[in-house]
Amino acid sequence: MITDNDLHRLAVFLGSCAMMLIVLYHFLEVNAEDDEKETVGAEKNSKSGSTDAASRSTATTAGGSSASGGGKNR
Repeated sequence: MITDNDLHRLAVFLGSCAMMLIVLYHFLEVNAEDDEKETVGAEKNSKSGSTDAASRSTATTAGGSSASGGGKNR
């Protein structure tokens, strides 16, 4: 049977692992490169790039930031 000390050590270990994963996730999210450079290059090569660029610029100016990604004004 599991003792109180074993249960305490397990809880502290799992809590520490969870906090390290949270910190790692936030570190990777903050330092991730934006995909804007790739989409701009793809729009220049397409024939209807001007209409796509216009629709995307209105979406971003209207507050089109994602729920998880945020925006540039964080």
